Amino acid sequence: MSPVRFFRWFRVIPLLALLIFALIAWVYSFAPSELLRWLYPLHYEEAVASSSARHEVDPFLVCAVIEAESGWNANAESHRGATGVMQLMPETARDMVRKGLVDGASYDPENLSDPATNIEFGTAYLSYLLRYFNGSTERAVAAYNAGLSNVEDWVGEGGLLHNAITYPETQAYLVRVQNARSRYQELYADRFALE
Repeated sequence: MSPVRFFRWFRVIPLLALLIFALIAWVYSFAPSELLRWLYPLHYEEAVASSSARHEVDPFLVCAVIEAESGWNANAESHRGATGVMQLMPETARDMVRKGLVDGASYDPENLSDPATNIEFGTAYLSYLLRYFNGSTERAVAAYNAGLSNVEDWVGEGGLLHNAITYPETQAYLVRVQNARSRYQELYADRFALE
């Protein structure tokens, strides 16, 4: 086969696409941290820090959940009615007040479009899930996305949680949050004083 025939356009295009994807993967994996801050921004730092400290949740996990849920968009709304940066359902926020995990006088569960309020309720809920699942971050994050009862069903099947999850969205969400948490720890290690 002559080199001219090998490099015809219909063979070159897939090779170029493969090269482009390989370059993107390389940059994503090995680029200096400073170049990746635009992919993993950090907003509402004070709200994340204070809510994380109050509810004893890793602030990098909170940042990862925010990134996965809304990409830091305070105006985000889901088709199911979840609102704000941490995509909370109003019922969940009211439940956090009923359980005494959030002071309803300081944080209005009806004001979930306010980033500080949303982060307070979302972090409280994440803390509740972490305690419920005895500190299992994987189970808490899956429950944040798919609901507590679904995770209980999946855990009841035994084996690895990731393999038992029946929702592809939740499987992808779990990986996204884990990856984002690692990136936030790497990029902003000096931002949050962890005890």
